[in-house]
Amino acid sequence: MKSTHDQIEDIKRDGYTIDFATVFNHAFENYKKIALYSGLIILVFSVVFFIAFMGVLVAFYGAQSISEEFIKDFGNPKQTYIQQLFSMVGIAAISALFAPFGAGFLKMADCADKDEEFNVSTIFSYYKTHHFIQIFTSAFIVAVVGGAIGSVVESYFLTEPLLLFVISFTINIFISFFTYLSVPLIIFGNLKALDSLKTCFIIIGKNPLLIFGLFIVGFLCSGLGLFGCCIGIIFTIAFHTSMTYATYFSLFGAEPEEDSIDSIGKSDLE
Repeated sequence: MKSTHDQIEDIKRDGYTIDFATVFNHAFENYKKIALYSGLIILVFSVVFFIAFMGVLVAFYGAQSISEEFIKDFGNPKQTYIQQLFSMVGIAAISALFAPFGAGFLKMADCADKDEEFNVSTIFSYYKTHHFIQIFTSAFIVAVVGGAIGSVVESYFLTEPLLLFVISFTINIFISFFTYLSVPLIIFGNLKALDSLKTCFIIIGKNPLLIFGLFIVGFLCSGLGLFGCCIGIIFTIAFHTSMTYATYFSLFGAEPEEDSIDSIGKSDLE
C-alpha cells in the first residue's frame, strides 16, 4: 500500500474523488458503535473536570468565587497586552494538553471500524506514544492563531457583544474547518504537526465545497443533542468524530504500512 506521503503527492497532482453519501453512511455506521460508550466517557469526565475546576477556584479565591458576580468579573478581567499574551499562550497550552484526549476518540472510532476491542484506556492512547508531541504542537499552533485573531477581533468589536460572539464563532468554525484532518493525519498518517496542517490546506484546496459539506454536516449532526434537553449533545457529539474518521478513511484508506526499517527499530526498543 502507498505511504501517506505518496498519497498526498497523488492528491497534489490529480486531486481526488470521494462520494458524500458513502462517507456519511460510513460515519453513521461507525457512530452507532461508539455513541453510547463515548457519551458516557464524556459525561463522567465532564463531571470530574467541573468538580476539580470548582475545587481549585474555591481553594484560590474562597467561597465567594461561586457567586455570579465573581464569575462574571473573572471571565472579563482587565489585562495589559503582556498579560493578554501570557494568558493566550497559557490557554493554548492547556488546550494542547487536552488534544491527545480528543484524538483518543478517533482511535476509538478506528477500533470500532475494525471491530477491535476498545475501553476507557483507549482515550488516553496518544499520551503514551510518539504522536503526543505532534498532536500537542498542532493543537498549540491552532490555538495560538485562533487566540491572536480573537484578540484582534475583540479589540475592534468589544462594545458589541452579540457581533463579537458571531464573528468569533465564525472564525472558530473556519479554523476548525481548515484544520479538519490535521489530527488523523498525525495519528493515522504519521505526519509531523506542520506537515499535517499544510496537508489540510492541500486537501481542502482541491475540493473545498465537498470537504466543507462533510465538515458542516458532521458539526450540525453532532449538535442535534441540544434539542434533547441539551444533555443529549454528550451522546451526539461523537458523530463529528466519526465523520472526521470517515472523511480521512475515504481519502487515505487504512493506516499506511510501517517502513520495515522503522519497524525493526521499534522492535529493538520494545
